[in-house]
Amino acid sequence: MVGVTFFGNFDLASLSIWLFWLFFAGLIYYLQTENMREGYPLVDEDGNESANQGLFPVPKDKTFILPHGRGEVTVPSGQNPDRSDVALARTAAVGGFPLAPTGDPMADGVGPASWAPRRDVPELDGHGHAKISPMSGQDDFFVSAGRDPRGLPVLSRDDQVVAHVSDMWIDHAEQLVRYLEIELEPEYGSGKRLMPMNMVRIKEKWVQVKSLNRGHFDGIPQTAANNQITLLEEEKVMAWFAGGTLYS
Repeated sequence: MVGVTFFGNFDLASLSIWLFWLFFAGLIYYLQTENMREGYPLVDEDGNESANQGLFPVPKDKTFILPHGRGEVTVPSGQNPDRSDVALARTAAVGGFPLAPTGDPMADGVGPASWAPRRDVPELDGHGHAKISPMSGQDDFFVSAGRDPRGLPVLSRDDQVVAHVSDMWIDHAEQLVRYLEIELEPEYGSGKRLMPMNMVRIKEKWVQVKSLNRGHFDGIPQTAANNQITLLEEEKVMAWFAGGTLYS
């Protein structure tokens, strides 16, 4: 019989299962180390490297070439630096306890209003164009259902008309509205701001914002350009509205 003489009493089924377990263990090791390219090595509340880094070692550096001519990024050593201006203080001598804000938490960007130092460049679509831009002047997009919010007054949490909706910013790739652009009333500030679409409610006669009082709208972070928003600016705008849910 073919194979009897060559393998003798060797158990091929046992070999197969052991090869599977070795492959599976190697796969777990590979996936876990690749998952540690961001956020590692671990640090404590003071920014010092933590004594307990876990069972798996930090992987060796790997360089990725970014699309659309945006250079290269090397991880894990080339990660974005942590924020150095975090206005927080310890509430206990040992680690693991919450940190308390030392100033205005919304202006300082801590707690629920915290933001991460993302790249200060706009997110691009597959063609290298900015994904998010104003809807005005773009004939390819229009409101096909629901209430068009442009021109409606904006009501704050304390039921004050603080602005009017002037435009909508759309995500070209996803074909949905990401932000409402508003023009502030003179008594509450000046200029235009962006409001995340998922943080507002469009009513028949107004747009309601439940997370900000009248005094918070002038502090909404502004964009450097009037036709695009960067990843860092998105982070700060979203953090301002999220922080207002608690701090206002």
